[in-house]
Amino acid sequence: MLNETYNIFKSGTDIRGVASEGVADQPVNLTDDVIERMAAGFVLWAEKKLGKPASALTISVGRDCRISGERIAAAVIRTIAAAGAKVYDCGLSSTPSMFMTTVDFGCDAAVQITASHHPFNRNGLKFFTRGGGLDGVDIEAILEHAQADDKPAPADGSVEKVNYMARYSAHLRDIICRGVNAEDYAHPLKGFHIVVDAGNGAGGFYASEVLEPLGADISGSVYLDPDGMFPNHIPNPENETAMQSICQAVLSSHADLGVIFDTDVDRGAAVDASGKEINRNRLVALASCLALENCPGATVVTDSITSTGLNEFIEKHLGGKHYRYRRGYKNVINKAQELTAQGIEAPLAIETSGHAAMKENYYLDDGAYLCTRIIIKLAQLRREGKTLESLLAALREPVEACELRLKITDTDFRAAGERVISALEAYAQAQDGWHIAPDNREGIRVSFDKNDGDGWFLLRLSVHDPILPLNIESDSEGGVELIKEKVLSFLKTQSGVEV
Repeated sequence: MLNETYNIFKSGTDIRGVASEGVADQPVNLTDDVIERMAAGFVLWAEKKLGKPASALTISVGRDCRISGERIAAAVIRTIAAAGAKVYDCGLSSTPSMFMTTVDFGCDAAVQITASHHPFNRNGLKFFTRGGGLDGVDIEAILEHAQADDKPAPADGSVEKVNYMARYSAHLRDIICRGVNAEDYAHPLKGFHIVVDAGNGAGGFYASEVLEPLGADISGSVYLDPDGMFPNHIPNPENETAMQSICQAVLSSHADLGVIFDTDVDRGAAVDASGKEINRNRLVALASCLALENCPGATVVTDSITSTGLNEFIEKHLGGKHYRYRRGYKNVINKAQELTAQGIEAPLAIETSGHAAMKENYYLDDGAYLCTRIIIKLAQLRREGKTLESLLAALREPVEACELRLKITDTDFRAAGERVISALEAYAQAQDGWHIAPDNREGIRVSFDKNDGDGWFLLRLSVHDPILPLNIESDSEGGVELIKEKVLSFLKTQSGVEV
């Protein structure tokens, strides 16, 4: 069992903590000693999982641009090498590229140092094997080793610096060349104006190393230079300021398309030529178009907060099947892989946050790969005299939507949240006009007829935090407020939740 000190580092399928000073009341807990313990724990876990001694392992290590990244990378690399393994030091890298080292370099495992979109003072560790990212039980095993200060036997390993991002960029360029198959094969994006907003994260390479060499005009791109303090906006496609930034970049430069990434490029989103976001439900819809093109009737796995209109789009317009599952990118990926193993074709697993994993790409959530597929489709549609917007014309979007994040005040927040959700389900069953979704797989989802709010709500427990997110959508003006009052009137009767 993890004690309080080490349990705080477990963040779903990642390890995260405070790595830099600078934020009040957030002391550094990812010290060199703690990082070395975690890296040693990962080596021990890998030896057992892969059935190899450390001396037979090759492990790649990369990082995003956070100000603590170089320090943490140095601690991870020296610990793994001291166990006898061969280490590829990949330096500044995207998270998906680190998985790809297990494909292209034959690495047994990979470590990415990142805290995704979290503030500059935080950082963490993300792990891969050739089978994909680790699950929560694996993270717990690594942290248990760290807590016990278990160490592999010392041996002399080796460290080699490599520029894998150059190879990864060439891989993406090749995908675009083959997908577009232009007359000028080596310059398939000639005549396209595409802007990139990297938010000063690790995604600036996509403009200079992928798009520009293929002939694209990337003028008007913003915040391409890595800066671990993220001075312009949070690198996060779910952030309103970040999306306003890329929308403005598209409009100001009169671009054909804009793409934006989170810090470590495992998530992406787009903006069409009119400056309209292709994000959240619209991104899921577009990704579903791409995934179902060659897999008619297949299943798209999404998280729980996708809209009613998206369900209709996937099932009625595209002819696919929609499997609404749970929040957490690893949850949707695991479910898609599980369905595929059962003989149910599931070419896409996607969260509304922008995590999108395609079967054709190792079920890897890769923002650069998703944007690459979108750009290929943009080029194909132009040849037909069509636009990306035309693909989404049939998507019915809600008139209103909101998310409330309700703080759980009980110390055992998970038990408290589950208690509230269970009580709300019993309450909903007794209310006239409250229709509990038959296919709901997370929290409780209830829909209402036109006269009672004309929409739905979902109350669920956050994957990581002591929070009950309440998502509400309505197809009528004023419907969100009506539904919100119905739910809050119940929640005010519950203890342990700040309403």
